[in-house]
Amino acid sequence: MAASLRPTEQLHPMSAGLDAQASARVVSILLAGQVEAAKAVEDALPALAAAVELVGDRLAAGGRLVYLAAGSPALMALADALEIPQTYGEDPKRFLTILAGGPDLVRDFAGGPEDDGEAAREDVARAGIGPSDCVVAISASGSTPYVVAGLRAAHERGAATVAIANNPGAPLFAEADIAVLLDTGPEIVGGSTRMGAGTAQKIALNIISTALAVARGHVHDGHMVALRADNAKLRERARRIVEDLAGVDAQEASRALEAAGGEVKPAVLVAAGKGSAEEARALLAAHDGYLRRALSSHDG
Repeated sequence: MAASLRPTEQLHPMSAGLDAQASARVVSILLAGQVEAAKAVEDALPALAAAVELVGDRLAAGGRLVYLAAGSPALMALADALEIPQTYGEDPKRFLTILAGGPDLVRDFAGGPEDDGEAAREDVARAGIGPSDCVVAISASGSTPYVVAGLRAAHERGAATVAIANNPGAPLFAEADIAVLLDTGPEIVGGSTRMGAGTAQKIALNIISTALAVARGHVHDGHMVALRADNAKLRERARRIVEDLAGVDAQEASRALEAAGGEVKPAVLVAAGKGSAEEARALLAAHDGYLRRALSSHDG
């Protein structure tokens, strides 16, 4: 019977006798499953790199990154979409989600909506998905009706498509320009794909969004130079970034940030002697927002 089940529905060999073990042994087994799942992402790195380039091309052309998911992957997709604007200063309108159950899923996490393919097609149409967009669909099984139908609808409307799933040969891959297989295999708790499969999915989404931020000039020497500093912790981080990248002390960094209205990139240029805040912004604009290019420029 196990052979007829999808890998994500099968029982892991380490599951035998799990419920008879002491807590110390249980948590050790669960950790081993998580580590095993994380390693599965390595084989998907070429596909993830291709996905980053595909999404980057659409964003560079003025399009959107759209996450399409149901169940536990929907929660991870929502987190990624919300975090990108905060961490990297992107326009929230260009990072959106199409999720089974809609916004209500955070209050009523029901499984029923993931079976509704027609709702997915309607949601894709309502979002105005088109050729300028890239839709990234996530499903552990790779056969969730809402996600498969939604990605098919997005493809039919001309969007670029990426599918992330954890079972080889998943139907979702047939609807995708780029297929990302995270072959995590059986779960320690059979079918509990919020565990191994979910860990691999979260890693993959983190990799895509962070590599995308690097490619779009939002990261400089590991610093998030486009962050939205709207609390004390982030304002302190912004000051340290300016200190490090411009080679100035805390007082000078604070002055530069104040002159630049709290924006890190122009503040770095101001502190580095590249002119006023207005001149710094113009210099950045001339170099497509890439701080390294602006710092290396002989203008200013």
